[in-house]
Amino acid sequence: MKKSLLMALIATSFISVSNNALSAEVPFAIAIHGGAGTIEKSKFTPKEEQAYRAKLTQAVEAGYKVLEQGGESLDAITAAIQVMEQSTYFNAGRGAVYTYDGSHELDASIMDGRSRQAGAVAGVKHVESPINLARLVMDNSVHVMLSGQGAEEFAKEQGIPLIENNLFDTEHRYKALLKAKQKLDKAKATSKDYQAAHKALPNNYKMGTVGAVALDKNGNLAAGTSTGGMTAKRYGRIGDAPVIGAGTFAENESCAVSATGHGEYFIRYNVASDICARVKYQGKTITQAGDEVINGVLAPIGGTGGVIIVDTKGNISLPFNTSGMYRASKSNTQATYVGIFKGE
Repeated sequence: MKKSLLMALIATSFISVSNNALSAEVPFAIAIHGGAGTIEKSKFTPKEEQAYRAKLTQAVEAGYKVLEQGGESLDAITAAIQVMEQSTYFNAGRGAVYTYDGSHELDASIMDGRSRQAGAVAGVKHVESPINLARLVMDNSVHVMLSGQGAEEFAKEQGIPLIENNLFDTEHRYKALLKAKQKLDKAKATSKDYQAAHKALPNNYKMGTVGAVALDKNGNLAAGTSTGGMTAKRYGRIGDAPVIGAGTFAENESCAVSATGHGEYFIRYNVASDICARVKYQGKTITQAGDEVINGVLAPIGGTGGVIIVDTKGNISLPFNTSGMYRASKSNTQATYVGIFKGE
């Protein structure tokens, strides 16, 4: 009897050691963001802060569950982003900001690190989940980016029902639009120029995105980003979120990146792919590369925002140069982490 018990304990220990070794050998990880900007603790009630943290936790756990069960990184980031698209807390999907004319125009992109296949949509008004449509563009079309009416025609062909634009209406975003237009009108009265007036808007009106990056058990990376764009944007403005290389980038040889911030800067400096290039060609860690680009390249020229990064070993980095960034991460070696403010 004692011998049988001893053998059982040895067998259990062997299985446990084998599982731990396997866990160490096969990393998987996910990181998400819900936007960066002037996010200060003093502006939150305890209840509001708790609600944001709960939603970030829900999103990262949704993606992690896919990875834990052996699913693909593409499916994991899609699941995580759709949780945030369905929340009014973030500037994507249901919580999208208003354009100057009082409607909503949404953008998204996704990229597969195995092949650099990518899909993106821009300026869509009647699609509930832009990240899902971007995924379909990647998987079921010969194109990378579709925009506006054409993107919605493609959505219908793919069986996605079009919804009314007012599905994205929220009171707090509408109040933000009214404040932005007041500031624009006041600045324009002085400068007589829309571009100069728009530069006078605080950065918080120019930022806000959700995104996710992940590494699955097969060693494949993926990145995705979704946004409602810039408050009071005009003329069909498109930011970095749907631009491959600027707001989204993934390749298995280096890393996966999703960005959030003042999109014009991220486009000009090709932020997402620049970070991966530093990892690939200069041998930098993702922490080094992310810090160099966010704090060394963008910050000195007024580029504000942040990125989330995952590499091929499951390492995670979440650099930003603003007072806060909604963020969360989890891996097979790291417990769930959720942060909002700087220094957490």
